[in-house]
Amino acid sequence: MNFKRRKFIILSSFATISATIFGYIQVINASKNNINQVNKKPIKDSQKGTLIFRFVSVADTGTGAKGQYEVAKAMTNYHSKNPYRLVVLAGDNIYNNGEMEKINAVFERPYAELLKKGVKFQACLGNHDIRTENGDPQVKYAGFNMKGRYYTYTREQMLFFVLDTNGNADMKTQLVWLETELSKSKAAWKVVYGHHPIYSSGYYGDNQVFIKSFTPLFQKYNVQLYINGHEHNYERTKVINGTTYLVCGAGAGTRPVGKNERTAYSAEKLSFAAYDVYADRIEVKGIGTDNKVFDRGTIPLKSV
Repeated sequence: MNFKRRKFIILSSFATISATIFGYIQVINASKNNINQVNKKPIKDSQKGTLIFRFVSVADTGTGAKGQYEVAKAMTNYHSKNPYRLVVLAGDNIYNNGEMEKINAVFERPYAELLKKGVKFQACLGNHDIRTENGDPQVKYAGFNMKGRYYTYTREQMLFFVLDTNGNADMKTQLVWLETELSKSKAAWKVVYGHHPIYSSGYYGDNQVFIKSFTPLFQKYNVQLYINGHEHNYERTKVINGTTYLVCGAGAGTRPVGKNERTAYSAEKLSFAAYDVYADRIEVKGIGTDNKVFDRGTIPLKSV
């Protein structure tokens, strides 16, 4: 065999191998794209139905201490197995006085992995947050995604109403705003959150002023869920006139919590809450720093 023929055969072989490898790469990339497209769509389960949306909530986080980092680690671990795109951050985001110079230690560093993955935090103001410039620097901080001291935002078939429940809030104006927003909403799911509890078996107990002002609106406009912090514990109520009340204020530290006839589950445990949203229900879980689920409950779209 002459030199030119050997050279031709070798070059042809390389061309064939290269084409084959390129073909495999195209197949792999196509598969990845298909997987990514599937992951963007609602997840279907023959027994549970279609998962519309998933989110988590946590509050009273901003200490920068060990407890906060342990909860943040558990939130990151949960995301790796059950991806979510939203964290409801229900106030007291920076202890003790809402000082923005602490933002790296109390927010950007503990939640770095979630932020890198594009998880969005939607905050409200707690009583510690308003100690510096009435919380205005936090309202303006891009990482908290606040549209004002109270505001709404939409995720899939859900409309979230974020409140300023602090003692210096203009509650009269805010209540008019809330009823207006609720009355014009056609969202299947309505979720309200603020820092302070309405019903609680913890240190502060029930807020009679809020029971009188907020709960009639919740019942009238079919608000299925109210989320809050302030109490440093976890507590989920039974459905009360159509609404479930959930305390998730053990994002960095804990205090004792009791129970009463309204309580479905309560625990003094560093934790966050996770929510799987379906067409007819929300499945809620309480998750501790050991990554174990310690509470499971169901929030119906419409109570019987």
